[in-house]
Amino acid sequence: METYNLPTKPKVLIFDIDSTLYTCPEYAAEQIDCQVRHYADLNGMTWDECRAMISRLRKKWACEHDGKKISLGNLFLTLGVSIETSIEWRKTLFDPADYLKRDERLIGTLSELEKSFYLICVTNNPVLPARKTLDAIGISRFFPRIVGLDTCFASKPSEKILSYALHCACEDMNEKIDYADCISIGDRFDIDLSLALSLGMGGILVSGVEEVWELPRILPKLSF
Repeated sequence: METYNLPTKPKVLIFDIDSTLYTCPEYAAEQIDCQVRHYADLNGMTWDECRAMISRLRKKWACEHDGKKISLGNLFLTLGVSIETSIEWRKTLFDPADYLKRDERLIGTLSELEKSFYLICVTNNPVLPARKTLDAIGISRFFPRIVGLDTCFASKPSEKILSYALHCACEDMNEKIDYADCISIGDRFDIDLSLALSLGMGGILVSGVEEVWELPRILPKLSF
């Protein structure tokens, strides 16, 4: 776990979902690969040809952008696949329940965190599969709000997405919330943290749910 610019009195925790609120490399990889395979089938390519092409494009983009990573949704945009099309693919091509199970320890963690913080999820999946993921883990009740790919029709990193998450927090808490009151928590620095930090949020980089379990130990001294 790595922390960045944590506020002294944070009010809002913005969680990524995939590979943050669960650790399942097989499911994380399948979410990507099933879309790559589907693109290959639609475009008369073999799966391996398409995987190689996506890998080359990711490397090319990173070289042109100081080593930063690009989300699959944004990469598909460069290939002419609209966000709306990505949304439909992600709704139908995989099922979280095939891979994930209830996480009692995470349920306990979030039960502690919700006492001090407003919790919200921001994900590059549409809301439907994101909600199914939270259901499979057993944590839906902690996240009445999910900001998904089909909420703002943008893929992280996007200021539009973070601005909307902030709006949700203000609305639900009935008070003014600034970026400086928020902490973004995710497993990818370039996708989940870099933009958030530039806007004035704090950031916590985790390698999986095992580090999320430790957040009550890290955050109580920062809460109200």
